[in-house]
Amino acid sequence: MTVRLLTGVTPSGTLHLGNYVGCIRPAILKSQAPDTESFYFLSDYHALIKCADPARIERSRLQIAATWLACGLDPQRVHFYRQSDLPETLELCWMINCVTSKGLMNRAHAYKAKVEANVNVGEDPDNDVSMGLFCYPILMAADILIFSANFVPVGRDQIQHIEMCRDIAIRFNQMYGAGKDILTLPEALIDEEVAVLPGLDGRKMSKSYDNVIPLFEGGEKALKNAIYKIVTDSKVPGEPKDPDSTSLTAIYEAFANHEDKQSFRDQLKSGLGWGEAKEIVFDKVNAEIGPMRTKYEEYMGEPDVVEKILQEGVERIRPMAKALVQEAKHAVGLRTFRVQAQEQKKSKKTKTVSPVLKQYRDTDGLFYFKLIDSDGKLLLTSGKLASGKEVGKLLGQFKTQGIQALGSVFCQIEEGVTEKQIEAVRLALISD
Repeated sequence: MTVRLLTGVTPSGTLHLGNYVGCIRPAILKSQAPDTESFYFLSDYHALIKCADPARIERSRLQIAATWLACGLDPQRVHFYRQSDLPETLELCWMINCVTSKGLMNRAHAYKAKVEANVNVGEDPDNDVSMGLFCYPILMAADILIFSANFVPVGRDQIQHIEMCRDIAIRFNQMYGAGKDILTLPEALIDEEVAVLPGLDGRKMSKSYDNVIPLFEGGEKALKNAIYKIVTDSKVPGEPKDPDSTSLTAIYEAFANHEDKQSFRDQLKSGLGWGEAKEIVFDKVNAEIGPMRTKYEEYMGEPDVVEKILQEGVERIRPMAKALVQEAKHAVGLRTFRVQAQEQKKSKKTKTVSPVLKQYRDTDGLFYFKLIDSDGKLLLTSGKLASGKEVGKLLGQFKTQGIQALGSVFCQIEEGVTEKQIEAVRLALISD
């Protein structure tokens, strides 16, 4: 069974070594797994929430696309696209917006953190809170639901978004699914073995702390300079060192095999100097990153090549998105009149009417019966009968014996109607 896996990266800045180890490398490995259909996209609409600098967003989109390609993402094996090139996402986003409660959005971590920060400084709770910030979990849900993703790799701090996505999908299915799950419920995929790299100062590598090691930007020189800035203690060469006292060890181990990891630790304990240790770390990281950096620079120099890859990616998956959106629109009642007209015509063609043997009492107080075929055409009308009981008895005889049973009663057979036609209608009455 093929499962769908989806990952998005927001282009609001350049990527660093922590992004590569914690997201890009494991994601590319997952994309190579058998029976897996992978979707990787630049969530550039989400970038508008974080960044109001058009030039930075434009630059970042190219940088991140080039990074993924340089790191080994195969656009022929996976679906690689830009969020803003798929307008169907926004159509689905509005439909699920209309079933999502404000209370659910009130509980989103980013919104709650912003409100708390405002209150702490005496500001209005919603000061500087855009609707983009407030509603971005819904857009994130649309990103996931539009391709019926089964799994979404996230860190533990992102699990809430997947839970919200599931809540939204359940609500939509309950309201409009008519017993069918139109929207697939995704699951969070947590990889406990993925490393979280510390930065230059030992804290989590983050642009917020300004402690990052650049992945490709600035080239080999920038990588080396950053590694040489990693904080260490004051022990001189020859003095035993604690391998866990510095970020150097964790960064080295993210790129080394088991034997090299142990060797590095042993050398530090035996008095390896910090300068030599940093050189070892640089060499190990650059051995993996260097060839990718060359490819990255090639992609950055040919943005039209990157554009072509992204356009081919989105065009390949657009039919999937259109099909899901069309199904959702039909479910909520946004149907074309053409479809309704076709359904009405089909209904008329397939609709069948049974022939009728109708008995009734007329204004003269006497009783009669009529035989009408399945097209509504009158075949014969009986003469006058004294009672309904007499009519019922006669009709019973007609059903079992045919027109001969009516011989004692005058019946008016309509012009052009044959006894053969009457017999066919009688048989149809019996079969019904």
